[in-house]
Amino acid sequence: MSSLARGGVVAELTYPEVGRTRHGPLPGGYHHLRHRSALPAGCFDAAAEAVLSWRLHRAAGVRMRTAAARATEGVRVSAGLGLGPARIWGPCQVIWSEESPTLAGFGYGTLPGHPERGEEAFVVGREDDGTAWFEVRAFSLPDRWFARAGGPAVRAVQHTYAWWLGRTLRRLCASR
Repeated sequence: MSSLARGGVVAELTYPEVGRTRHGPLPGGYHHLRHRSALPAGCFDAAAEAVLSWRLHRAAGVRMRTAAARATEGVRVSAGLGLGPARIWGPCQVIWSEESPTLAGFGYGTLPGHPERGEEAFVVGREDDGTAWFEVRAFSLPDRWFARAGGPAVRAVQHTYAWWLGRTLRRLCASR
């Protein structure tokens, strides 16, 4: 397990390969996810803001419990998927964030109580020709009994979720 200190707070992450969604390669021994979506021309700034402000996740129907307005290193967040009492919460901590003219996004790592262990990143990029893209990249393994019991269905949900985020971000960009 790995610790991340920020502002005097130390959180125990549930995996040792901290930061590998940023600088890769994704570590072996995990399930890997990479999903890239093209974005409408000229939407990099709006897409970057949607990702860094949690707007993307909320627009996709994910409950986000966090006291921070933006995803910055050290921020704790708990993402809730599902409905009512069937909602599953996944506590995480932002371990890296970036905001530049050509790349914006963040990666968060799992904390104790998360159904999986690993890291997930949400990144928007702008190429030299102005085209923009959104990518979800992750590595994870089941950490709770119900995630293990779900087997391949859990991975299918993760891939569908990444696709849904890309679709939601394209919709957000088109409505700006």
